[in-house]
Amino acid sequence: MAKIIGLPKLSPTMDEGVLARWAKKVGDDVAVDDILAEVETDKATMEFRSFDRGVVLALLAAEGESLKPDAPVLVIGQRGEDASALVAQAKGGVAPASVAVANTAVAAAAPTSAGVANTSVASAPVASAGVVNPILPAGSGGVSDLGRVMASPLVRKLAREHALDLRAVHGSGPHGRIVKRDVDALVASGGVTDSGAVAPASGGFGVAPQSALAGGARPAPRIEKLSPMRKTIARRLTESKQTVPHFYLTIDLDAGPLLAARAQLVSALEKQKEKVSVNDLLIKACATALRLVPECNASFMGDAIHYHQRVDISVAVAVPEGLVTPVVRDADRKGVLEIAREVRELAARAREKKLRPEEMADGTFSLSNLGMYDIESFGAVINPPEGAILAVGAVREEPIVRDGQIVPGQRMRVTLSCDHRVIDGAVGARWLQALRGVVEQPVTMLL
Repeated sequence: MAKIIGLPKLSPTMDEGVLARWAKKVGDDVAVDDILAEVETDKATMEFRSFDRGVVLALLAAEGESLKPDAPVLVIGQRGEDASALVAQAKGGVAPASVAVANTAVAAAAPTSAGVANTSVASAPVASAGVVNPILPAGSGGVSDLGRVMASPLVRKLAREHALDLRAVHGSGPHGRIVKRDVDALVASGGVTDSGAVAPASGGFGVAPQSALAGGARPAPRIEKLSPMRKTIARRLTESKQTVPHFYLTIDLDAGPLLAARAQLVSALEKQKEKVSVNDLLIKACATALRLVPECNASFMGDAIHYHQRVDISVAVAVPEGLVTPVVRDADRKGVLEIAREVRELAARAREKKLRPEEMADGTFSLSNLGMYDIESFGAVINPPEGAILAVGAVREEPIVRDGQIVPGQRMRVTLSCDHRVIDGAVGARWLQALRGVVEQPVTMLL
């Protein structure tokens, strides 16, 4: 019996996902636990696996399309079943648990070059046999009556990359929708449409190119839809600044001993082809300081403060679409080399969007380092429910006074952002003093 399969919620915080890639096409056999697609969520790119077995009868979403949890994405059934009734029903927006259809043998729909069947539906309304699409009439190309270009986010992204005006592209998808193969064909032809007209570049979709604007007019901004990750970042940071009473404490550290310790470690590990960064040492230093002042290793939880008995450091990692915070578990119990290996592995998978949700959750303290960008100091936003985050600036070479003499020195400014509901000023100051002791005497990390 054929049925519509809805998109599952692939992470606890997933409000929507972008269908990054289909792993199956119409006519493919599906077994339980087979990968159906890859879905980009607010955290990472997740595998969408099957809970059913059968044959893919129709794909109901295009690659690059944004989807809510439970949105209908494909039809699975027995080979030869007619899925047209279910495809038509999918326009309701929510997948039913199971809908039986007549067991009428029909040929499977041919997949497109993007792996999406011609029976698939994306954001355009689904039209059943004999029903005219009320938004996009036949022969209108890829533009609706309302002037909106009918194309998925993936197609729009490709058009931006190749500076194409989608209004000049004739769509070959369902109801004249512009699909990936239309853009690929236009790029291959050098930007010339079937009619011979050159597809003009524009300052944004639906906006005339700059050369066509009236004298003195300015081009409109390029508008890019928020990714699930960027939406989550925007929501969480807004909530943090609105609901968490931040205050900031800044100190200047002597970074010379820490850099000297790193140089010794690099020399000792040279034959093993291992590396240790300043950031790895700072993770260990923060973990050690949290053991010395455990009041800063805490979270505000509504009607109570949770003082954590573990030290899990969230490390800010920049990725193309924003920022993720993989967690180094039990950082106080690990050596610097073990931390370095773990951070490299987590950061590499973060940039590939391969981190699991649990690897980015339940940290107790955060570290954000912008020193490699020559930022001297900044105040970071707390990552709730953690109670604090340390912002690290660049190492500065400047003259300092030591034993009454002016000598070359290496200084580093750090700022602790504290949740005032959890950490008072004196407690935060004591933690920074403990951190100073560890950074300026790195041997204490071994205790």
